[in-house]
Amino acid sequence: MGHIITISRQYGSGGHEIGALMSKKLGIPYYDNDLIQLAAEESGFSEDHFRNYDKYATNSFLYSLVRGFQYHQHATGVWSLEDSIYLTQAKVIRSLAEKGPCIIIGRCADNILSEFPKLVKIFIYGSLEFRMKRAVEVNGVAPEKAAETVKNNDKRRQNYYNYHSDTKWGDMQNYNLCVDSSFWGVENAATIICDFINSI
Repeated sequence: MGHIITISRQYGSGGHEIGALMSKKLGIPYYDNDLIQLAAEESGFSEDHFRNYDKYATNSFLYSLVRGFQYHQHATGVWSLEDSIYLTQAKVIRSLAEKGPCIIIGRCADNILSEFPKLVKIFIYGSLEFRMKRAVEVNGVAPEKAAETVKNNDKRRQNYYNYHSDTKWGDMQNYNLCVDSSFWGVENAATIICDFINSI
């Protein structure tokens, strides 16, 4: 059996493109936005719920406060929409991993699949300048909003991950390989990761 590969990434570092290139090179499925559609079908919620439910997580105190309130709701047997969505995504991620080798982008997949023996955890990062440029050229962000967009999205991912996981987002000790896409470039980064996967 091959490996289950999870990719955590800074905003604008090219994680989506790198995952797609790896999928072609390794000949295994790749899941990113597909997870939203699959989770929506599983739960009956609209895809918009899955795209937007963690949008307020740019402030770690606010995120913890809101989630803390939801925890008290759980004690009474009332689950929040956010928790239902997260649990549905986790169920879909486990189901995909159980089918065989694949690449899964983001959504705490490395933590959700931590018990899988063939799990390989990748983190992709890059310089702020590189990621700002990609935010403008790839994602269509206005140049004057690029720095703010990059930082806010990183903060949102960090808060979301750190709440749901017992490890810290971006801490190199939590990953098997960390790759600087601003140094190597997106295509070379994909090749480096694939070479690493094929060597283990």
